[in-house]
Amino acid sequence: MASSIASMTKQASPCTVTVMGATGSIGGSTLDVLARHPERYRIHALTARKSREQLEVLCRLHRPSLAVIESEVDARWLREQLSSANVDTEVRSGEAALIEVAEASEVDVVMAAIVGAAGLLPTLAAVRAGKRVLLANKEALVMSGGLFMEAVDTHRALLLPIDSEHNAIYQCLPTEHRQGLSHHGVTQLLLTASGGPFLGWKAEQLASVTPDQACAHPNWSMGRKISVDSATLMNKGLELIEACWLFNANPDQVQVVVHPQSVIHSMAAYSDGSVIAQMGNPDMRTPIAYGLAWPERIDAGVEALDLFQVARLDFQAPDEEAFPCLRLARDAMKSGGTAPVVLNAANEVAVEAFLAGRMPFGGIANLVQDVLEGASVVSAGNLDIILEEDARARRLAHQYLARHDQGAGLWG
Repeated sequence: MASSIASMTKQASPCTVTVMGATGSIGGSTLDVLARHPERYRIHALTARKSREQLEVLCRLHRPSLAVIESEVDARWLREQLSSANVDTEVRSGEAALIEVAEASEVDVVMAAIVGAAGLLPTLAAVRAGKRVLLANKEALVMSGGLFMEAVDTHRALLLPIDSEHNAIYQCLPTEHRQGLSHHGVTQLLLTASGGPFLGWKAEQLASVTPDQACAHPNWSMGRKISVDSATLMNKGLELIEACWLFNANPDQVQVVVHPQSVIHSMAAYSDGSVIAQMGNPDMRTPIAYGLAWPERIDAGVEALDLFQVARLDFQAPDEEAFPCLRLARDAMKSGGTAPVVLNAANEVAVEAFLAGRMPFGGIANLVQDVLEGASVVSAGNLDIILEEDARARRLAHQYLARHDQGAGLWG
């Protein structure tokens, strides 16, 4: 791997990048950083699921070689629009095309920013092709952590976490952290959480929360799904699972710390009493630039942290009674096997239902717990089993929603 890293940092020609999930918030931040360094990076492909108008704008602006969108109907529309604008971007559609641009031989770096389980297969394809993978899709590890990390090692891919918390921990640990935390004297990973928009609220106060309220994050600009996950603390639960796989840790070695200012992005505690923290303004362009240029540092367009303006840093324990999703995620990781697969699938269905007005905010945790209790945990030994259990959990979640729609009064 060392030789491939050296070649990427010293190459005369631009580094070629594919951005999967280009129309989302991470995709937008990635394109902003890339645009600041046109001599260093060239965009090979941009992908989106349904946002064809946004993808058209991005193709006009960045002129990628390829664009991929989910449906062929949208692909035909996009071809017509780009052709009329004299934009020479080839347009493809479907999952097979997504996998092709993730593993294409001419691509050096893949930004994996597709939200949810849909990002698993293309992200895994990039890993198996030995790419530098900038992982912003936590569900890939939540669903298939053991399989995924084995593929990273087998195919000598370079995996760099982009979630601000995991990127921070990565910066606070020795390079060879995969040998195990205790090997390097690390006693605990401290995963910070802003607390979301409802910090300090109790369960009874959360009963009438609306989707717009849940998506109004106090510090970060994110998509609606991840914003809801942040509000329920499920996002922090998924990050706990992700941290266990990334850093070869067990759940008891990862402590969630609520830090409302979002200035310390996470920390690593060592056996000599040291605690190393990574700090900065809450802007995703910082970890994105870190991943793109590692082991170098480049301008991300982010202002330096002004400690006098911050003035104070606060910390508190998370309230797992009001926000039980964090506990559910930790328990799923301890259970192992396909339990995290079930957790993630049920949560995706629940969040979609909440955003559509089909269920209350508190129903998200209720649904996830019900599906976890109704599912059988099996070994996550191969991709087929993982995908089967994902589909089974989604069926259970939809059945739960159907019972609620029929007036069974299940939310409690």
